[in-house]
Amino acid sequence: MSTVVETDVLIVGSGPAGASAALALSTYGVSNIVVTRYASLADTPRAHITNQRTMEVLRDLGVEQDVIAQATPQHLMGNTTFCTGLAGEELGRVRSWGNDPLVQAAHELASPTRMCDMPQHLMEPVLVDAAVARGTSLRFQTEYLSHAQDADGVTATVRDRLRGDTYEIRAKYLIGADGGRSRVAADAGLPMSGQMGVAGSINIVFEADLAKYTAHRPSTLYWVLAPGATVGGIGAGLVRCVRPWNEWLIVWGYDVTAGAPDLTTEYAESVVRQLVGDDEIPVTIKSSSAWTVNEMYAETYSAGRVFCAGDATHRHPPSNGLGSNTSIQDSYNLAWKLKLVLDGTAAPKLLDTYTAERAPVGKQVVTRANRSIGETAPIFEALDGLSPQTPEQLWANIAARKDATEAAEKQRARLREAIAFKVYEFNAHGVDLNQRYASEAIVPDGTPDETFARDPELHHQPTSRPGARIPHAWLTSGTRTLSTLDTVGKGRFTLLTGIGGEGWIRAAEAQDVEIATVVVGPGQQYEDPYGDWARLSEISDAGVLLVRPDGFVAFRHASAAPDAEALLSDALRRILGHA
Repeated sequence: MSTVVETDVLIVGSGPAGASAALALSTYGVSNIVVTRYASLADTPRAHITNQRTMEVLRDLGVEQDVIAQATPQHLMGNTTFCTGLAGEELGRVRSWGNDPLVQAAHELASPTRMCDMPQHLMEPVLVDAAVARGTSLRFQTEYLSHAQDADGVTATVRDRLRGDTYEIRAKYLIGADGGRSRVAADAGLPMSGQMGVAGSINIVFEADLAKYTAHRPSTLYWVLAPGATVGGIGAGLVRCVRPWNEWLIVWGYDVTAGAPDLTTEYAESVVRQLVGDDEIPVTIKSSSAWTVNEMYAETYSAGRVFCAGDATHRHPPSNGLGSNTSIQDSYNLAWKLKLVLDGTAAPKLLDTYTAERAPVGKQVVTRANRSIGETAPIFEALDGLSPQTPEQLWANIAARKDATEAAEKQRARLREAIAFKVYEFNAHGVDLNQRYASEAIVPDGTPDETFARDPELHHQPTSRPGARIPHAWLTSGTRTLSTLDTVGKGRFTLLTGIGGEGWIRAAEAQDVEIATVVVGPGQQYEDPYGDWARLSEISDAGVLLVRPDGFVAFRHASAAPDAEALLSDALRRILGHA
């Protein structure tokens, strides 16, 4: 009879959501086991865009520099190009991923981090290696079969795919991070909204030296308007740079009602040739696979002691580069809550806030990613390329934009406007950073509801309101310069105040909960040399912000208070689920 394996948290899946959950839990000292049915980590690039918020998470978890060392840097990501083929005509570009000068300034003001392009087959080893080094037990070729819950924990049955036998893993909590066809989510009965399989797509990974077509306009994405490009897929043909400038991934669509084509090497090479537009350049096909565009999100992220994260809860196309980012942020939100519940600091009620906070984000990214596909159509429309026609007619329409006629001038204007509108996919800074949480783990401060001065999808708006991520500002401490985000996190609460806030410091020291204290002001532990924090903190020097382990403001009081200890104690009781 096999022995039951025991752990605090069992994680099913080793992708971005599972790997980051393991990393965070092990960083916090929580025992965990990761099981994956596969024999290795990801062997294809898959997800890649890594935004500022995710880089902030990785910074807090101590692996930011490991990612930077392998990632394609931001300045090589951003000339998103629309063309008839890499060797063909260029139709226009969008300065993307923070590379527009104005957006770049906004990125620098918003965060101490920079976005980058980190393909999944490189990201997963960074996360998993660090997690294992800190205590995670990782089991490859171990397939999740089922689970059963009781009042004290979850018993999962798994199968060792090498030996063929089954055994049980007993955990206090189970995290299902097993992807877009999550068996854990299905077994837990999580209610879903939306539809799977709304369009068909093919990924083709290949090697080719395309420097002569790309190095002068460096980009992560090259969009190809070619015959057949509007069938299925993600709005157009896509040539994605995996590693500059010799490793690539093509996304091409197919009619999902007719089924995927036979993915032979010959078929894959024909698609590559069509989108590159060069029949002579040497090409090596590495892999090809079919997948479907989905528009589905979970309404609830948990059932009892079972929690799901990542693609198990939000299933959408890669538009906007939101998939792995949202997955990693899901796990980061959940991990500190599990840690505090497991060590007795928080009541289990705290875990209910995971759905309350992350489900709206999941719904938003599914909607945004699918909307971005539709926003590609006006580019074809400007070229009269949506209606069925011969390739020759499409090329004629594209050529017509160069005529010296009033009609051609209007066509050029429509094309410029359509391409510029893709900013909602390629520079959606607000989608990346404007998350606002509303849950029992956030204490409202009674101020009026926030209004956004500019489009909240395109523009980040910093605020210290409870429920928002703490604003970034550069502080100094002796000879060190560090971000306000560097003063928080690390698995514990942080209280930030200034001169006159001694009452808040005493209140923090009187709590049973670990709270780091940060005092900002002249001659204090931290100084605000540029005056940015005085403006962004939105409180007086003697006021206070209580920031959660995930960097989100949980409690704010604008000034000193004679009853600071009572106010802080009451806030913590509410946040930790004891109220």
